[in-house]
Amino acid sequence: MKILITGGTGFQGSHLARYLLKDGHCISILNTQSDRAIENIKDIINKVQVYWGDIKNNMLIDKAFADQDVIFHLAGNVNVDQSLQDPLLYFNNNILGTYNILEAVKHYKNRLIFVSTCEVYGDGHGEDVKTLAESTELRPSSPYAASKTAADRMCYTYFRSYGVDVTIVRPFNIYGEKQKAGKFGALIPIFVSRAMEGKNLTIFGDGRSERDYMHVDDIIQGYNIILNNPTLTGQVINFASGENITIKEIAEYIAKKFDVSIDYGPARIGEVTRLPADILFARRLGYKPQVDLWQGIDRYIEWVKS
Repeated sequence: MKILITGGTGFQGSHLARYLLKDGHCISILNTQSDRAIENIKDIINKVQVYWGDIKNNMLIDKAFADQDVIFHLAGNVNVDQSLQDPLLYFNNNILGTYNILEAVKHYKNRLIFVSTCEVYGDGHGEDVKTLAESTELRPSSPYAASKTAADRMCYTYFRSYGVDVTIVRPFNIYGEKQKAGKFGALIPIFVSRAMEGKNLTIFGDGRSERDYMHVDDIIQGYNIILNNPTLTGQVINFASGENITIKEIAEYIAKKFDVSIDYGPARIGEVTRLPADILFARRLGYKPQVDLWQGIDRYIEWVKS
């Protein structure tokens, strides 16, 4: 198939592009250009068609989408902290950018696989809600989560109103090789980066917030299941490991490996306290998480060292 990945040079996108190439697909990528973007796909850049630009550029989208069978839409801004500082950036890219893509797939009749996020579920569901299923009420807690919730529901609206062939994927927390550390980076890469420099790890709040962390290899498995199942039009699917872990437990594991300590800071605005995933639907589709969290963290550490 001819497949285009928006955000295809990013953390998830570059893994997906590499996997789909090996599976024999013809891959195109639409992404803003940067040194990091080029670095992430340097081993496959001569095997894919790259359209440099962003999803607010309608002329570029028309050019890129015209002859594609499937669009994986991963492009957008993804950090809760950054969204608190600059919500307009998130509304422009994640909402208006997704609108442009929906208009294009409506016109060209591509199949769209939209990558949403578990953050759309938000907080405050109560202890009686043991897991967050696809039908759980959406209660976004940050500008980032609100922008993704809007885009998520826009995709469903285009399915209902215009018959657009769209499937919505809600991954829970993803980690793994190539994920960004540093400012506006992800938790595990930030912890590993600081620990490798001999610095203490900082937990914001009491560290009891629960997450479901899934290795990037497992979400790629999930995306491939969706790609190969054409009957999922209009459906929403959670992907996760199915196991909950606290931020404190992750910090303690990494701190022990590098013999550093843990400091505590004030809780962050927009922080969700618990995100327990219900992945029964994904399992019925054949999804089986493979990478244990501690094994995956060790793999990430070895990748950073190398």
